[in-house]
Amino acid sequence: MEVVYTALILLFVVALTGVLVSFVRFLPVPLVQISVGAALAYPGAGLHIDLDPEIFFLLFIPPLLFADGWRMPKREFWHLRVPIIAMALGLVIFTVLGVGYFIHWMIPSIPLAVAFALGGVLSPTDAVAVSALTGRMRMPTRLMHVLEGEAMMNDASGLVAFKFALVAATTGLFSIGNATFSFFVIALGGLLAGWAVTWLFTQFHRRVMDASTEEPATIVLLLLLMPFAAYLLAEHFGFSGILAAVAAGMTVSSTDLLNTRTATRILGNGVWSMLEFVFNGAVFVLLGLQLPDIVRAALRPSEHLWGTLVNLGELMFYVGAISAVLIVLRFCWVWVAWRVMYFLGMRRGEITMKPGMRFTGVTALSGVRGAVTLAGALSVPLALPGGAPFPGRDLLIFLAAGVILLSLIGGSLGLPVLLRGVRWPVEDPRNREMDEARVAASEAAIRAVESLQKVIARSGDELDTAVCAEAAARVMGRYRRSLNASTATDEMRERAVREVEVERRLRAAALQAERVELSRLRITHRINDETLRELLSEIDFAELALGPVDPATGKRRKGRKH
Repeated sequence: MEVVYTALILLFVVALTGVLVSFVRFLPVPLVQISVGAALAYPGAGLHIDLDPEIFFLLFIPPLLFADGWRMPKREFWHLRVPIIAMALGLVIFTVLGVGYFIHWMIPSIPLAVAFALGGVLSPTDAVAVSALTGRMRMPTRLMHVLEGEAMMNDASGLVAFKFALVAATTGLFSIGNATFSFFVIALGGLLAGWAVTWLFTQFHRRVMDASTEEPATIVLLLLLMPFAAYLLAEHFGFSGILAAVAAGMTVSSTDLLNTRTATRILGNGVWSMLEFVFNGAVFVLLGLQLPDIVRAALRPSEHLWGTLVNLGELMFYVGAISAVLIVLRFCWVWVAWRVMYFLGMRRGEITMKPGMRFTGVTALSGVRGAVTLAGALSVPLALPGGAPFPGRDLLIFLAAGVILLSLIGGSLGLPVLLRGVRWPVEDPRNREMDEARVAASEAAIRAVESLQKVIARSGDELDTAVCAEAAARVMGRYRRSLNASTATDEMRERAVREVEVERRLRAAALQAERVELSRLRITHRINDETLRELLSEIDFAELALGPVDPATGKRRKGRKH
């Protein structure tokens, strides 16, 4: 029962932090969640959770990375593959070497292999934390795609480097050739495992179910199991489970698995949104819950490694120094790598943006660490093969946790300053693309209605022809107004937009009146709960077609930027 109570408390805390953020808008969500977790774990609060890194990886990491891969635009990922690989692979190696040598120089009692292990666990960035930090700021779309792609791919490269460094620290054996070969085998195997799981689920869906027999809950449940299946399959054969989860998420959106019934898509989107909210919040709350134990373990006077390192101020100095080195290394890599890519693009005749100091600074501060860093640090073994304590394990975990906190604080304070006053293009390419897609979709809809109208007119009597003409006029009217809003002059577009908005408000008011009347019928016992649920479901789908509408005013709500 204790496990059940702990899980329920954790869910409640995640929901509570969602409420707190609305009152503390100047703090990013991860920092609020970490603070609440640390307060609950403070002596006297009584909440304590022993975090098993293997269970943590299996439970939280696959679904979150699967969702990141699902949302990642595949076209942009392919177009930006060069900078993404440069950040996810080249920057990781650069960070492991630079941070490793710096930590060994700053704290000589930490062996070089152990310092490299800490560099490996500090190299992966967290796209979830970056999105949380920049949620209230406007971030360049191209840069955001690079950061998301980097965070998805560098988890594998950083953790592979971490594992090889651990092997070198525990056995004293290391070969650069074997490590390089093993890295590519592990990465390629993980990608293939993720693709294989997606292919199996797709074949099952195509051959066993069709549109008439498809059960939305069943399909969504299979989707929820996909990241875990991909992760476990890859790990079973010694491949990268992280890359397998990413590959499964990226390939599933390229298949017809999701292009099924509307109810399946609506249910899937709702379930995944809730799952991401809960898991993202739980990750940072769990980090906060570990902080008091991490600090107490790091300050134990019996730790033979410390010597004179017995005060928190000195430990925080090391955290600050490592965090500063991480930012400097990232700044230098971005400055050099992006300029090289810029000049190579210019030689090929490509028009690319020349990276300036502000762009480089934003990219450097966006390297926020998160869940993978914490889980990797906690997975450091307690003892060496001979039975001796692992050198500086508590110190490594403390430094990793401190860097996570400091990167979140630095990003939340520095990114708004760097992004303030940035000049943006007059026309957003994404908005232009959406407008063109709406025009093409409206024109195709009108052609389809006209074609079907002719078929009905030829096969029906005069009454069918008249009824079809009236119905077709109503259906095509909506699409013609949409076309006018996209292609007409400014004055005509304004009138068309207002017509659409008025119609939207009228439909929203009618739907709200239906809900009120159904509620009255239920209170007076003229309909039962089953009838009420079925009719309300129909109204909800009709309102969904209108877009996000405020029932109180009938006006369309502005979508929240993520």
